[in-house]
Amino acid sequence: MDLGLKGKRAIICASSKGLGRACAMALAEAGCEVVINGRDAATLEATAKAIAEATGAHVIPIAADVGTPEGRKALLAALPEVDILVNNNGGPPPKDFRQLSHADMVAGVESNMITPIELIQGVIDGMVARKFGRIINITSGSVKMPLPQLDLSSGARAGLTAFVAGVARQVAGSNVTINSILPGAFLTDRLRTIAAGAAKAQGTTADAVLAARTKTIPAGRLGDPQEFGQLCAYLASAQAGYITSQNFLIDGGTFPGAF
Repeated sequence: MDLGLKGKRAIICASSKGLGRACAMALAEAGCEVVINGRDAATLEATAKAIAEATGAHVIPIAADVGTPEGRKALLAALPEVDILVNNNGGPPPKDFRQLSHADMVAGVESNMITPIELIQGVIDGMVARKFGRIINITSGSVKMPLPQLDLSSGARAGLTAFVAGVARQVAGSNVTINSILPGAFLTDRLRTIAAGAAKAQGTTADAVLAARTKTIPAGRLGDPQEFGQLCAYLASAQAGYITSQNFLIDGGTFPGAF
């Protein structure tokens, strides 16, 4: 399917690896010029090279922490006009809510709610003026089904979800959409890190933790980041202009609900 994205310009945050990288690859395959981002310059450059070689796309790597004002400024300065924004950022490390300090809570909200909102502020008026814009927030399946010790991540991402629900309706008439993708268990570095932490606490191995997690997924497997990237590309497409303020759960059937 031609997604109608040839020549569009996209910023994908936190995209040197994991789900962000998968989104960048899928958008590049669809014909977009992509700005990718990460804090580790070597990893970022390797990703930029891999995407460019695989797709022929123009890839602009921006080594920066998207969670800082300087990092956000650098990302927004990389393109004269932004057609697609994919908000993504690492979540707070797992921690019992009793142990969360005030500084922990402020940092979590800054990272997973304020940062994407400020990036949306930076691109949305241009999108409205050009009558095309796609904003996709990568949140978490824990927004719908909270996970133990990820309360701060769940809360901040749920706050973002509520915030953009009203914004999306203000700009829908200008062919600007805002949607969220809620990943379940995908085989990424973050999942491996969480599994390693759980393994240490349980006196077992990370592989055993991941195997136990897999047994809870009706699909019988962990998610492939490429699947996630393809969903992101569709939501950014010309064909998805009538879809806005929706939350797409992609978790292999883990969430036990009908709605």
